[in-house]
Amino acid sequence: MTRSIHRRTLLGTGATLAAAAVLPAWGQAAPKTLRFAAVFSDKDIRADMMKMLAKDVEPDFKLELHLNSTLFRQGTELVALQRDNLEMGNIAPQDIAKQVPAWSLLTSAYLFRDPAHLSSFFASDPGAQMKKLVEDQVKVKILGPTFFGTRHVGLKPKKKINTPADLAGVKLRMPPGDAWQLLGRSLGANPTPMAYAETYTGLQTGAVDGQDNPLPNVQNMKFNEVMSQIVLTSHLVGFDLLTLNMKVWQGMAPAKQRAFQEAADKAIAWSTAEHQKREAELAEGFRKQGLDVYVPNINAFREHAQKVYLASDEAKQWPAGMLDKINAMK
Repeated sequence: MTRSIHRRTLLGTGATLAAAAVLPAWGQAAPKTLRFAAVFSDKDIRADMMKMLAKDVEPDFKLELHLNSTLFRQGTELVALQRDNLEMGNIAPQDIAKQVPAWSLLTSAYLFRDPAHLSSFFASDPGAQMKKLVEDQVKVKILGPTFFGTRHVGLKPKKKINTPADLAGVKLRMPPGDAWQLLGRSLGANPTPMAYAETYTGLQTGAVDGQDNPLPNVQNMKFNEVMSQIVLTSHLVGFDLLTLNMKVWQGMAPAKQRAFQEAADKAIAWSTAEHQKREAELAEGFRKQGLDVYVPNINAFREHAQKVYLASDEAKQWPAGMLDKINAMK
């Protein structure tokens, strides 16, 4: 009887050990899939930024990248995040401004001086205040600003541009949305809503006379093939926002949240540095390709833009004193 008990005990122990040996394969939770949607292409530096982030969060999450507006069309990603139809997105601040009018300040021309100024703001107390507005009202988590270059005006016509008056009547492609149209008007142009993916054809056919994008985007989308000139207006330090579905964020333990944020910060910093390198190279590269690349009267553009913005209905929604705080930042 004793021998039988021992034999059964040993057999049971062996079965338990065998089960334990396969537990990592069967018992460990599979990484949670996070679908990421963006308008930019797989040639964009930010695509590599997302691959870097994917690698760093790999033990816990599987990032599934949907670029070129293949999952959601431009401008609809934020609502998809809010409706739990999407886990991550690269969201334009202009889309946030549609729901949080105070954010129209962050979309205004000649606000941030450079990427360092942009990063300093989002790392500051005023930046945290603006992010909290989004968390409270829009119910999404902003991980950080994804700089993608300083926006300049690119045109198909050869007309020389020196001041905003020279852009009068020029059909300038802008993304859909009131904030974008205001930006176009602040430059003196006639803003024309058009999806990013349609812009090359729009320039080719004459549906629009020009577009405004950072130089890396011009290269990625080959807009230089259908333009004659680039006017270095430097009117906007271009950035989107790496944004997470709030339920996904709140479902993480505090340690996981910190690790995810650190991975995002690392990827964003790398992407910012790469964009700055690329910008420095591209202006000369486009000149060599035959495009006229020059600097207009920046002060005239800045003064005109600021007047347009301060006279707008949007400026009435800006948080009191926030503009002065941003201007005062080093």
